[in-house]
Amino acid sequence: MAFGRKNKDEKIKLSKEVYLKAFTIFRFIKPYRSYFIIGFLFLILSSLTAMAFPYLIGQLFDAETGTGLNLAFFGLNRMESIVLMLFMIFFAQSIFSFFRIYLFSIVTENSLNDIRQNAFRHLVYLPIDFYNRNKVGELTSRMATDLNLLQETFNVTLAEFFRQFITIIVGLFALFYFSAQLALIMLAIVPVLVLFAVFFGRYIKRLSKESQDQAAASNVVVEEALSGIAVVKAFTNELIEMARYNRSAILVKQLSIKGAIWRGLFVSFIIFTIFGAIVFVIYRGISILETGELMSFLLYTVFLGASIGSLPELWAKIQKAIGATEKLMELFDIQTEEIIESADDIRVKGKIEFRNVHFSYPTRPDIEVLKGLSFTLEAGQTVALVGESGAGKSTISALLLKFYSPDSGEIYFDDLESENYQLQMLRKQMAIVPQDVFLFAGSIAENIRYGKPEATDEELIEAAKNANAWEFISSFPEAMETLVGDRGVQLSGGQKQRVAIARAMINDPAILILDEATSSLDSVSEHLVQDALEKLMKGRSSIVIAHRLSTVQHADLILVLQEGQIVEQGKHDYLFNQNGLYAKLSKLQFNL
Repeated sequence: MAFGRKNKDEKIKLSKEVYLKAFTIFRFIKPYRSYFIIGFLFLILSSLTAMAFPYLIGQLFDAETGTGLNLAFFGLNRMESIVLMLFMIFFAQSIFSFFRIYLFSIVTENSLNDIRQNAFRHLVYLPIDFYNRNKVGELTSRMATDLNLLQETFNVTLAEFFRQFITIIVGLFALFYFSAQLALIMLAIVPVLVLFAVFFGRYIKRLSKESQDQAAASNVVVEEALSGIAVVKAFTNELIEMARYNRSAILVKQLSIKGAIWRGLFVSFIIFTIFGAIVFVIYRGISILETGELMSFLLYTVFLGASIGSLPELWAKIQKAIGATEKLMELFDIQTEEIIESADDIRVKGKIEFRNVHFSYPTRPDIEVLKGLSFTLEAGQTVALVGESGAGKSTISALLLKFYSPDSGEIYFDDLESENYQLQMLRKQMAIVPQDVFLFAGSIAENIRYGKPEATDEELIEAAKNANAWEFISSFPEAMETLVGDRGVQLSGGQKQRVAIARAMINDPAILILDEATSSLDSVSEHLVQDALEKLMKGRSSIVIAHRLSTVQHADLILVLQEGQIVEQGKHDYLFNQNGLYAKLSKLQFNL
C-alpha cells in the first residue's frame, strides 16, 4: 500500500509495533532534552501549586470559626494570611506556567523544524518510482496535516495529559485524607467512566482518522483541478470538478458531524455522572466534615472529575498523533536513492553503451518495456530514437538518468558500468530538455541558474544568448529578473523551451537528452529552438527522442524502436531507402 494512503475498509489498529514506530520520533527531541526536562519540572510545579488551591480555600472558610490552619504573616490575621498565601500560589503558578509553555515551545518548534527539513530532504531523495505510486497533492497535504497535529500534541496535548494525570493522583490522596468514606463513593463511578472512555475513545479516534484521510483526498481533487485549470476551462468541465469536490467535501462533513455527535454523547455522559456524584457527596458530606473540609473535598472532587473527564479526549488526541507519527516515520523507512557527497570532480567523456537491457516499470512488472536492448553511442555522437508511442524511447532516457535500474543487462558510461559511478556525480554530467518544460515560479535568472547554482550573471547572459533566449529576455522591463509565474505560465512554449536550453547549456553537460523538445512548437519557435539545440549539441553525446523525423536527419545513428526492441538502425539516407518502419514514417511525414 502506498505511503499516506488508506483503504476505505482498513481498520485502524495501534499495535505495539505502531507505538514503537511512533516513539522513534523522540530522536528529534533528543537534542533538546535539557529544555524538555526543565519544562517538565515546571509542569509538575505548576500542577502541584494548582492543587494547593482547594485546600487553602477550605481553610479560608474555617478561618472565621477559628478552626483549621493557625497562620499569621506580617502581622496579618488568620484569614488575611491565607488570602496572601493564595495570591503567592497564583503568582508562583503563573511563573511556572510561563516557563513550562516557553520551554515546551522551544522543544516543539525546534524538533518540528528538524522533522520538516529531514522529511523534505528524504522526499527529494526518494526514487521516481515512489512518486509514480503516490500522488504529490496527497503527500503534501498529509505532511502538513500530520506536522500540524504533532505541533498541537507536543505544545498542548501532552502537557495537558500529564497535568491532568498529576491532578488525579494528588486529588485522590486529598480525598482519602479528608474522608475515606466519601472518597470511596466517588471512586465507585471511576470504572464506569474508564469503560466508557475506552469505548468512546477508540470509536472517536477511528472517525477522526477517517475524516483526516478524506480531507486529504479532497485536497487532491483541488490540486488536480487547479493544476489543470486550463484543461478544465477548455472543456467547460467546471461543474464536473465542482461535483467531484462536493462529493468529497460532503463525506468530510458527514464524518466530522458523526464524530461530533459521539464526542457530544461522551461529554454529556461525563457531565451527568460527575455532577450527579457531586450532589450526592454534598448530601452525605454535610454530616461528616466541617464546612471548610467539605468545601475542599468538593473542589478536589471537581478537579478530579474534570481531569478524569478530559483524559479520554486527550488520550484520543495522543492516539491520533501516534497514528500520524507512525505514518510520518514510515516515510523515513522508505529507501532513498544513493546519497554520497563526493569531492571528486570526475568528468565522463560521453560514451554510452546498452548491453542486452531488459526493463519493466515497477508499477507494471508484467509489461516488459525494453526487451534485450543493445546499442553503442560514441562520445560526441548523436543518436536519435524513433518509433511509435510506447516503443520505449523515453524509458531509455529514464534509465540513463538512473531513475530506474534495468531488470537485467548493463548500461556502461565510458566502458565502465553505471553502478560504479556515484549517482549524483553521474547525473551532474547530464542535462535534459523535455517536451513539457517545467519552470519554477521564480525569475528567469533563477530558472537558468538551476543548472549551475554558482553561475555568475555574465554566464547567465552568455547561456541565454547561445540558447537564442536573450533577445526576448532583454525585451522585458526586468530582463533576467522577470517572474515566469507558476510553471512558467507567463512565457510562451518556445520561450520556455529556450530557457530550458539555457539551463542545460550553463550546466555544460557531457551527455544531453532531448525528449521531443520541438514537437509542440510553431515553425518560427521551432527554428529558434532547433538552432539553439544544435549549438548545445556540439561536442556532446546527445540522445534525441523525436516524432518529427526532419529534426534527426543529421544524427550519427538512428535507432528505430518497436515494442521495446531495435528493429532498424543506421543513418537517415540508409534507412530512408529501406522498405522498413523508418521509411514508412518518414514518407508519411514528408508527404504531409
